[in-house]
Amino acid sequence: MSDQISFDDFLKVDVRVGQIVEAEEFPEARKPAFKMKIDFGPEIGIKKTSAQITKNYTLEDLVGKRVMAVVNFPPRQIGPVMSEVLTLGVPDEEGEVVLISPDKSVPIGGRLY
Repeated sequence: MSDQISFDDFLKVDVRVGQIVEAEEFPEARKPAFKMKIDFGPEIGIKKTSAQITKNYTLEDLVGKRVMAVVNFPPRQIGPVMSEVLTLGVPDEEGEVVLISPDKSVPIGGRLY
């Protein structure tokens, strides 16, 4: 079992619904990845990130897709990209990332609780 955290610790992690508005190749990445811009609504706006999701997604699959992401980590430099959010996923049977995606009916900007 992993280390336990308090409920207050959980509340510090701000996980929001976003919609991918732009996705492109990221040839400078060490492992195959895509660069994305994700819209989290008027409160947070559009944020940049990258993700190693090329095995399960095409660029066309991504634009318009709703995803879950941590929006309150400090920005992190990933090669030439400043990643502003951490897009969340889980491994498939081969260990490749499958994005966590809420129903389309969930509005962007909604916070996980």
